[in-house]
Amino acid sequence: MRALVLAIDRDDDFGRKAGVKGPVVGRDACIDAALKLSLADPEDSDANVLYAAIKLRDQLKESGDFEDVEVALITGHEDVGVKSDVELLKQLNAVLHEFEADGVIPVTDGAEDEQVFPIITSRIPIISTHRVVVKQSESIETTYYIIYRYLREILGDPEVAKVVLGIPGLIAIMYGVARLISIQYPQSVGIISSAVGGTILLVIGAYFFNKGFNLSPMLKGAWAGVKDAFSKRLVSVVSTVIGIFVILSGALQVHFNLAYYIRNSSTISLPGVPTNPLLQLVLYVYFLNPMLVTGLGVIILGRMLQAYIRKDYHIWHHVTELLLLPAIWGSVDITTTYILNLASPALIEFYRKLLIVIGDIVFASLVGMYMREKVRGWGKIETRKGTPRA
Repeated sequence: MRALVLAIDRDDDFGRKAGVKGPVVGRDACIDAALKLSLADPEDSDANVLYAAIKLRDQLKESGDFEDVEVALITGHEDVGVKSDVELLKQLNAVLHEFEADGVIPVTDGAEDEQVFPIITSRIPIISTHRVVVKQSESIETTYYIIYRYLREILGDPEVAKVVLGIPGLIAIMYGVARLISIQYPQSVGIISSAVGGTILLVIGAYFFNKGFNLSPMLKGAWAGVKDAFSKRLVSVVSTVIGIFVILSGALQVHFNLAYYIRNSSTISLPGVPTNPLLQLVLYVYFLNPMLVTGLGVIILGRMLQAYIRKDYHIWHHVTELLLLPAIWGSVDITTTYILNLASPALIEFYRKLLIVIGDIVFASLVGMYMREKVRGWGKIETRKGTPRA
């Protein structure tokens, strides 16, 4: 088995400091390269790595465990990363072309150079590894590399950066603003401090609560739905908001009026105001009926206009709903007046309203069927518009 003892200089100290261009193959050439770097920079540990590789080569050669053993040096680039790793791969291919090894023993001086092990294994198996421990330097380099990698991960990952840098940054900004305000208003220091502290706890708590229950997808979906509603169904959204306000205003007005009448029923002569809570609820619905129907009419009218603008085939649904509003009003009116004993099947007014309701239902159904046939082509137009051409 032919073994290659490989010294690795990922940041190209040999090239930058000693002018040694990689790859360097052979014992004598490697001794010459190590000597040049030692003279150029005696404190550089990469020279010791190459000396250690030469020594290991001599030991393996002497032991006779391998058919042949050779030592080589590959150098990367000062721009550590993709550029240096590509250069290392090119030089490794050149070394293997010159010395056809069956396995490699990398020799390094720290964690950074060991990052290229996957590159080596992509070309040749690693038999063993050898780390050179230069006194008082290994722990320093390893610690430096861990801190460097951690900081790079923080700055490169937006999610991690938000927690590690974003939240402390927000706290620092808020406390800085609070300190500036307290200079101008020293009497409000306690209030400002409490407000800032409460806001910070609220922000941090909301962030952790969101992460704990994974609310981000739901919030993003809700926000996307709101944006979609405003961009594609603006008329419908506006009419819905107006209709809801109409219904709420009517409900509040009826509530306050009934509460006033019931509260002053002993001093105001108001015949027909019931004392039973259930009948009071029926009376509330009776008075709310006009505003309820009006609000529903505004909502349906907006949807119908939106459907007409978009040439939506389902416009006939909204036309039918709009025409059914008198029937809804009449049904609620008949039901509530009958419960309150204000109407009776014996009265002609009762049958007149009932006929109006039935007639409106029949009329709305006929108009709906007619509209459905008239606008059936709108769906075909939209289908043709959405079909891509071949």
